[in-house]
Parts: sequence; C-alpha cells; structure tokens
Amino acid sequence: MSNAKRGVVAAGHPLTAEAGARVLREGGNAVDAAVGAMLTSFAAEPLLTGLGAGGYMLVAGAGREPALLDFFVQAPTRPQEGVGAVLEAIDVSFGDAAQVFHIGPASCGVYGTPAGVCEAVRRWGTMPLGVLAAPAAKLARDGVELNAQQAYVAKILADLLRSTPECAALWAPRGHILQQGEVLHNPELGDALERLGERGAEPFYRGEVALAVCDWLAARGGSLTRADLAGYSAIARAPVRVSYRDREVLTNPPPSAGGTLLAYALALLDRGPSPPTLRGVVDAMQAAQSERTPEFVEGLAEDGFLERFLSAHLGATTHISVLDGDGCACSATATNGEGSGVVVPGTGMHLNNVMGEEDLNPLGFHRHLPGRRLPSMMAPSIVMRDGKVELVLGSAGSNRIRSALLQTIVGVVDHCLSARAAVDAPRVHFEDGVVYVEPGIDEAALETIDARIVRFGALNLFFGGVQAVLRAGGRLSGAGDPRRGGVAVVV
Repeated sequence: MSNAKRGVVAAGHPLTAEAGARVLREGGNAVDAAVGAMLTSFAAEPLLTGLGAGGYMLVAGAGREPALLDFFVQAPTRPQEGVGAVLEAIDVSFGDAAQVFHIGPASCGVYGTPAGVCEAVRRWGTMPLGVLAAPAAKLARDGVELNAQQAYVAKILADLLRSTPECAALWAPRGHILQQGEVLHNPELGDALERLGERGAEPFYRGEVALAVCDWLAARGGSLTRADLAGYSAIARAPVRVSYRDREVLTNPPPSAGGTLLAYALALLDRGPSPPTLRGVVDAMQAAQSERTPEFVEGLAEDGFLERFLSAHLGATTHISVLDGDGCACSATATNGEGSGVVVPGTGMHLNNVMGEEDLNPLGFHRHLPGRRLPSMMAPSIVMRDGKVELVLGSAGSNRIRSALLQTIVGVVDHCLSARAAVDAPRVHFEDGVVYVEPGIDEAALETIDARIVRFGALNLFFGGVQAVLRAGGRLSGAGDPRRGGVAVVV
C-alpha cells in the first residue's frame, strides 16, 4: 500500500467510510471526516445509530490536548410507579448465542448525537456542518441499498422492526422485512439532517423536533420530557490514560464503564510477559468483569472514581476511526442500542432503546437518576507511541466491546500485527462463567481455561465490530471489521 497523504478512515459500512474519505480529500481534518462519516452512518447504518442515538468522540494528536466528548444517552424523568408504558422484551438470536432486548416508549433515553456532532464541529472542525450534512441528507432521501451485513441485522431484529406501524412502514413497506439488495428510503431523515446542518442542535432539544418527540412519547406512556431534552448538552472530559508496554492508551473515562474496565485489563496484562497467553487474556477479561459490581456502577458518577479504582486494584452500535495526514486522530462510537421501534412521524428519527439495555442497566431498569449518563461499554480508544498517534480504534458489540478492543490492542502491540490482521484475528469473550470462541482459536490453549466453552461456527458480529487505523513505519493503513461489513479507505 502506498503512503497516504491525507489520511485513512475505517468504518462499519462502505458508504460511511467513503463519506469520511471524501471529506479528507476536500481538505477537512480528522474530526470533519469523522462527523461527515457519522452523519452518513445515520442513513447507511440506521439500525445501529442515528439522530436518536448517543455516543462518544475521542480526539488526540497533532499537538491537540486529548479530549473525550461525551454525548451518550442520558436518563430521562423516571416513570411514575404503575403509570406509563412498560418495557417490551424481544429475543434476538446471533445464531450460536441469543440475547434479550427491551424496546418500546419506556426504553427511550435522552439522545445525544445532534448535540455531539455540533459540539465536535465547534471545537475542532474546519468545515461547515451544513457541508458535512448535505451528502448524508441526499443519501437518506435517495435511499440506501441494504448490503449483506445490514440485511442480517434487519433479519435478527425483525420483531423489533414490526413492533410499531411507523417502524414497519420504513422496514417492511411491502409486508416483508427489507432484504439484501432492497432499498431503504427515509426522506424525513434527509429533512432532519438538512435541518441539523442549517440550524444546529437547537430544534432537536428545544424546538419543533423536541416537541414532536416528547408529545409522541407522552401519548404512548413514555417518560422523556421537554425539560429532559432542553437540559442536555455534550460534555468534554479528560480521557483515561493507562500505560501498556511502551505505549500510552487513551480511552473513555467515567461515567462510562467500558474504558475504565479496558484500562484495568490492559494494566493487568502489562504486569506479565509479552505476548500474553490466551489464558492470560481471558483471566484479564474475567477480572475486569468481576469488578462490575453495584458499587462500581454507582461509583462511576463520583469525582475521582477512576483514580481510586485503578490505584486500589493495581497497586446495536457502530464505530468510526480516522487519522489524518497531520497526525490528528478521531475515534467516534455511537449507538442506538437496537432501536426502540419508536419512529416519530415528521422527524425521521428512530429513538434509542438504551433505557431497556440490560448491559447498561445492571442494577435494574429505570434505577438511574434523571440527568445521569448511562454507564456505557463503548470505549473509543487511541494508542500513543513516543507522543504520536499509532493506533486509533473502537468497536460496537455491547459487553463484547472491551474484549474486542483488548485483543486488537494486544495483536498490534504484542504480536506486531497489521491493522488488518489484528482486526481479522479470531476472538474470545468471557462473560458469566462462559468463554465464547470464534473458530481459529488454538484448541490446546483453550484446554488451559477452566470455564464452559461455547464455540461459534464462523466469525460473528456478536464479537464486536472493531474499526482500526494504524500508523506504522511512516505508513497509514486501516481495517474495517468483516463481522460488521467494515471498510477502510486510504486517501
């Protein structure tokens, strides 16, 4: 691969990656490219993200002070006891494993992506938001042909997509769930993206869109209020910093949970030899999971929690990674959960179901105080070497995010793998006494692990969707995760 002059973009869909690459070609920086790609993902990957979603963006390199922009979903007003909608449970099968998700109006939290993209452009961008949003708006209006990966997601979420007439009108306009090769049209989303580009976040939090969302939910028993939306803003935080071998890893700080647990697992591995054994990696995963106690979850919102935690112990989502030619890196992860099934007429918005995600509500549903950010597993990350960006990565995959990122970092740092090889390598995941295994993991190494083994027959999106870009030997490269139809474009 020839040297890249402008940068590299890795994302979960070819159209998403190409949108970011186009921005780089037009002279934008890594943040401009990530925002352009993110807006396009709202049309190209609508079951994973959208204007009704939330997320994080980590920016570092090229002389910038590292910063994490938090625009994740926030807890809304609590429903009154015995009043309002209840969470609706659906079963989702990944083929070799199944998971229960909860949807409906009661699952919708305060969305953050409109605020997040606007704040990112204000802080770090060099191109107008309207210019970045226009191609995404056109794509939503023209329609997107479902590729194999998006069609698979639609298939496993079929019950969700039929759960309301509004959602079914988008995803089953002819009576069946859209399949590979068929086109998803959402012209109202195109209008909403154009509105965002022209007027910013105001309509989505205090204007006509906010009113439409709250009125629609209120009529169906949802608890999200106008005050909840009006009080929302994106928040800049200092990232977690943890040493690993001769690198520094930057990742998502509290109140997010994923970055803290990833940092803990890396620090545990850093105590041992390089490269770590499979048993060592699984032990680090197990140790990190064991710390996700009620006290841990409650403590995430407290000042100084990260420092206290590390010192005491050591002493449906999509991701975009961008690295530009000047060395500026942007790692952005966003999720709609699986979506709530609630599509608000006139807005183009499919609202998140984050309040119904068991992974994000380990203490029980509707236990978080109103206004509190949920303890997400998302962990956009950047690996620094000698003060410069080496690796930019992040993943989808709920609880599997931190294990996917851990193994990718180990692959690059300990095994000197390329971005492509590290992302493609088979993964394991430990959870609740079970080790889930993709084909290709050494059987002899598995025999050293004292846990029940569940084997998958092929690489599977259950194990996350890592999008990674790498600078090695002065060359830029990238890899999109084949588990999620990811693509990297070098410019």
